[in-house]
Amino acid sequence: MSFEFIENGSPTSASGFLAAGVTAGFKRSGAPDFAMIVSEKPADFAGVFTSCTFAAAPVRVCQQRVRESDFLQAVIINSGNANACTGEAGLAAARQSCEIAADALNIPADAVAVASTGRIGVQMNMQLIEKGVALAVPALSADGGNTAAEAIMTTDTVAKAAAVKVKFGEKSICIGAMTKGAGMIDPHLTAPHATMICIITTDAKISKKQLQKILAVNADNSFNRITVDGDMSTNDTVLFLANGASGIEIAPDSKDEEAFAEALLALMQNLAKRMVLDGEGATKFVEVKVINARSEKDAKLAAEAVGNSLLCKTAWFGNDPNWGRVVAALGYSGAEFTAEKCDIYFGDVPVVKNGGDAGTPEADLLATVKEREFTITCDFNEGDAEYWVWASDVSYEYVKINADYHT
Repeated sequence: MSFEFIENGSPTSASGFLAAGVTAGFKRSGAPDFAMIVSEKPADFAGVFTSCTFAAAPVRVCQQRVRESDFLQAVIINSGNANACTGEAGLAAARQSCEIAADALNIPADAVAVASTGRIGVQMNMQLIEKGVALAVPALSADGGNTAAEAIMTTDTVAKAAAVKVKFGEKSICIGAMTKGAGMIDPHLTAPHATMICIITTDAKISKKQLQKILAVNADNSFNRITVDGDMSTNDTVLFLANGASGIEIAPDSKDEEAFAEALLALMQNLAKRMVLDGEGATKFVEVKVINARSEKDAKLAAEAVGNSLLCKTAWFGNDPNWGRVVAALGYSGAEFTAEKCDIYFGDVPVVKNGGDAGTPEADLLATVKEREFTITCDFNEGDAEYWVWASDVSYEYVKINADYHT
C-alpha cells in the first residue's frame, strides 16, 4: 500500500464530489466569497472544531450535526462574515443557511453543514446567502474544487487545496481537501465539542466512528501544531466527508486503516505547512522542536512558548540569531527542565550548550536564520519525550494587515 499526491488536487479529486465557488457579495472587493461542496450520495462524516468559548454560530451548528445527524451531503462556506458573537439571531441564520441550501439541493437540512469566516460581531445578510446558493448550485462541477478553495480565502494570498491517491493493490481511493487560514491561526481543535477552515473528502467507505478517531489524532499532529500569531479563532472548523463512491471499504483496526490514516496525515500536514508559509506577512517558516524532555506536556509547553513568542518572531523576521529570546521563552513556558542541561541548535549549528553560550561565531548562526525555512531544536537532555510546532515570523506587513483589517 502506498500513496501519492495528485497534481492540482482538491476536494473534488475524490469521486462523487462536486464543488463551486461564486461571488455572493460578502466581500467589498468583488472576489469570490461563497463555496459549496456536495457529495452525490449521503456521506459518513466527522468534525473537529475550535475550543474557543465564543465559538461561532456555524461551529455550533456543525457540532450539532456531528452529534445528531446520520450523514452529511453538502457543506456551504461564506467568506467575509464570521457570524460569531451574533447571539440567537446568528444561530438562527446559520440554521436557515443550511435550510436554503437543502431546499435548492433537495436534501434534508440536517445533511447540510455550514462554515463562515470574516469579521466578528456582524449579523448575517441572508439575501447574500440566498444569492450564493442560487449561483453555486448550477455551477457545481467535478472540477470545481480549486474554485471553491479560492472562494473561502480571507487574508490568504494563495488558495490551498490538495489530494492524495492511496493504492490498495490494483485499486485506489482518493482523499482531497481544501483549507484557508493566514491569520488568527493557533488552532486548538477538539472533537465534538481570519480562521482556519478545512473540508476533507474521500471516496472510501469508512464509518463515522473511524473517521472521528483518525481525524482527531491527525489534527493533533497537523493543524494543532501550527501558529501564526498565537490567536485562536472563534470559527476553526475541520469537516471530513466519506461517500464510499470508490467501493473500497476501510475495515476498523486494519492495515488498510493504518495506510488510510498515514495518507490523510500527509495531506493535512501539507496543508498545515502551506498555511504557515502563507501566514499574514510571513517571511519565515520555523520548526521548533523540543526533544529529550521529561514529558510530552513539558515539551509542548516549551515548543509553543517559543513558537508564539513575539520577541522570537520579530528576531526571525530581522534575521537576528538572538538565542536569548529562545531561552527566555523556554524559561517562562511552565515546562519543567534543568537550565544547565539545556542545549539549543539553530539548524545543525550549536547555539547553547549546558545552558550557556556554545561559542559559535554569530556569522554561522546568521547564515541559518537568513534561510526561508529553518529548525530550532531545544534539547533538554532529561528524558525521551518530544514535541514540535510550525511557526511563522512577525513582520511589518503582519501589523499593517491587522491594523487595517476592520476598516
